[in-house]
Amino acid sequence: MVKKLRSVLITAGASGIGRAVADCFAESGYDVHVCDINSDLIDAISEEDNQITGSICDVSDPDQVKQLIDQLLRESSGFDVLVNNAGIPGGNAQIEDIELSTWKKTLDVNLSGMFYFIKNLIPVMKNNGSGSIINISTASVRTGMLNRLPYIATKEGVMGLTKNVARELGPWNIRCNAILPGLVDNDRGKQILADKAKEEGKSISQIEEDYLKYISMRCWIHPREIGDLAVFLASEKAKHITGQFIAVDGQMEWEA
Repeated sequence: MVKKLRSVLITAGASGIGRAVADCFAESGYDVHVCDINSDLIDAISEEDNQITGSICDVSDPDQVKQLIDQLLRESSGFDVLVNNAGIPGGNAQIEDIELSTWKKTLDVNLSGMFYFIKNLIPVMKNNGSGSIINISTASVRTGMLNRLPYIATKEGVMGLTKNVARELGPWNIRCNAILPGLVDNDRGKQILADKAKEEGKSISQIEEDYLKYISMRCWIHPREIGDLAVFLASEKAKHITGQFIAVDGQMEWEA
């Protein structure tokens, strides 16, 4: 029997894309719980008057993930939606100069963290007879990025994770899709341009022009566009959409 909960768990949901996704789900009537490594942001959420609650959790630590989910399941009937949003940039270096610690940390957060949440939530989703898992990857997997191997390799891993989870869990009416954001109009997106401008000795406006000329629609992506798609993918309107990689990027052709 399918049990509809309308509850969502979002990793790294206290700021950036994750917070925009959380707001979109809350506005759509979901009970929303976010986890984040930033305790100040979690404290701020707890003081707000809305249906978003929060917990501190390092997604790269399997014990913390299990403890969080065990606690949440003791307090509720579970979650029918999981948004795996947590990710780190993974440094900026040529392949031979990549620190092993950077490589491992990027794998732990960007890929293993998603697996830990999926692994721990699957039993309750199977028991409820439904579920929607939404993994945040990046449009950059389709273009590649110079000096960003740990990030791109892990986000490519997210694609394989998504496809195989969709195949394995389809018989339980559990869907899994990936969203591929493009150039996101938030602090992190702006910092990427600022860092590249400094590296190349150009102005930020020049770097922005370099980026946008390789995007068909010449656009930045607002974080809420990611949230709107996530809400759709979790809804009954997308009940037979699974195993898909959907870009919100204005058609990113290449990256400067």
